[in-house]
Parts: sequence; structure tokens; C-alpha cells
Amino acid sequence: MLSVVFLAPLAVMALGSLQRPLQPPPDGLDLWPDPAEWANYAAVPRFMPVGRLLVNSLLLVVVAVPVTVVVTSMAGLAIAMARGRARRWLIGVSVLMLLVPAAALWVPRVVLLRGVGLADTPFTVALLALAGTTPFYVLLFALACSRIPTSLLEAATLEGLSPVAVWWRVALPLARPAVVAVAALSGLFYWSTFMDPLTLVSSPANWPVALGLRSLSEMEAALYPIYLAAAVVVTAPALIAFGIGQRSFFSSVERS
Repeated sequence: MLSVVFLAPLAVMALGSLQRPLQPPPDGLDLWPDPAEWANYAAVPRFMPVGRLLVNSLLLVVVAVPVTVVVTSMAGLAIAMARGRARRWLIGVSVLMLLVPAAALWVPRVVLLRGVGLADTPFTVALLALAGTTPFYVLLFALACSRIPTSLLEAATLEGLSPVAVWWRVALPLARPAVVAVAALSGLFYWSTFMDPLTLVSSPANWPVALGLRSLSEMEAALYPIYLAAAVVVTAPALIAFGIGQRSFFSSVERS
């Protein structure tokens, strides 16, 4: 029942995308427009280069998600293997970084990336993955790795495995639910984010699709069906990816 409530905006978006443009809004909730204006989807490329923006977002996700998983899983394993005061200190620093407002980092990021010449590229936003995207993912992996028996990690070390080998051959397979969860969450983040590209990417040719959709929100109200059609096009890949990731998450939980 709660899912129906949260899915209602998606249904309204899909139905609104089939309304006829340049017409007064319907009186009440129009469950199915008659006739349905499927041509709104064909009109979307006239208002935004949706194909190029989708490719930009896809490249961003393909690059940023694996980097996020690698960085956060390594950091989480390091926290789980730390002992005593060092472990408490690392957790405290992660929580403190999580409490820093995102808006406080916008200006420093712009200054830093422009200073090293990495601003305004299709992969600029993906550089955030080098910092793990968010400390929440690090804490999630730390919790998952802390459930691995310490004796198993110590035995792997005594057998001569390097820290990287312990991470790759022991920690990652046993923390697969966390891997799937972080991959799904970070994928949705990089697909839907527009504030980071808005501050870091100035060239429209390098925008991800979410920022391109944001630029259409200033259309006049009579053209909103086309805007909603663009929103459906942008939202559909994320919903499909989330559905696949959700099934993989529950299957990995059952196996573990």
C-alpha cells in the first residue's frame, strides 16, 4: 500500500506526458487522455539533445559506480580490520564527514578542479567517486565487513595474502549484498544528480541528462506534456536498473 503511494507521482508523470500540448490543463485527474498524444515523445529531441545527454549520463555511471565501489569497500574493510582507538577514530571521522552539508563543498570543489584543469568535462562529476561519493557508503561497507569473522581475515593474512588480495578474494565475495546496494545507490545518484554538474560543468554538450531535464523545467506551462515526456525518458533507465539491482540484492542476501 505504501508503494502505491510513492508510485503515484510516477503514474501522474506518465499520464501527463500523454496530454495534448498547448491545451488548457484537464479538469481534475485525467486517468487516460483521449486521445493520447504519443507524439510528445518524438518532440522531446527538438527541445533537448536527449540522445547525447543519455550517453553522457551512461558514461558517467559506468565510470563512477565501479570507482565508488572499489574506494568505499577498501575503506570499509580498513575500518573493520582496525582495532581499538584507531577504529573508533575512523568511524568518528566518517560520521563527521557525513554531517558536512553538501552545499558547503560546492565552491571548494569548483576551485580545486578548475585549478588542476579537470573542470567542464563529461567525466568531471565522476571524479567525486575518488572520494567514495559519500561517507555513508564507507560506513555501510564497514558494517558489512565487520560481520566477517576476524579469524578468517587473520588466517588469510597469515597465508601470505596481501591487503589487496584479502579485499578482493575474501571481503568482496562475503560482502556482496553491500556491493550490490552501493552500486545501485551510487548508480541512481550519478544518474539523477544535477546540482554537482550544475556547479562543475558549464558546457551544455557535457551535461548529464538530469541537468538537461532541469533546463526544460522553465518551459511555459502549455508545453509541460513535452517536459513530462522527457522526464519519462530520463526516469525509465533508472527504474529498470533499480529493478535489476533489487533482484540481485535479494538473491545475494539469500545466498549469504
